[in-house]
Amino acid sequence: MKTTKTITEVFDDFDGTPADQSVRFAFNGATYEIDLTRAHFEEFAEALQPWIKAGRRIGSGAPRSLKKRRKRTQREVEEAASISMANAKMRKWAGENGYSVSPKGRIPQKVVEAYLEANPNE
Repeated sequence: MKTTKTITEVFDDFDGTPADQSVRFAFNGATYEIDLTRAHFEEFAEALQPWIKAGRRIGSGAPRSLKKRRKRTQREVEEAASISMANAKMRKWAGENGYSVSPKGRIPQKVVEAYLEANPNE
């Protein structure tokens, strides 16, 4: 029976000596990874300290997957505007006819039914 053993050696990207760790960092929108010895890591971390102290942390450092929002079609925009206008007319009518309706949110079904009954062509 043949056995295979694969050994991976990681070397410091700065000077080619055996590395102790991989370091991931980001700058100007790009993420980088560098393999360093402990001494080079400490040198790297020390060099960044003034910038880190002056900056703002915006996350855990883990890569994020940003799902792009789908752009609304012209038809969807027009439909939303039409619904918004219809709701505004309905709210105005409700206020003028003794119904209490909030300026935002869902319009109660009884108000919708009363509006449609009073305005059959809407």
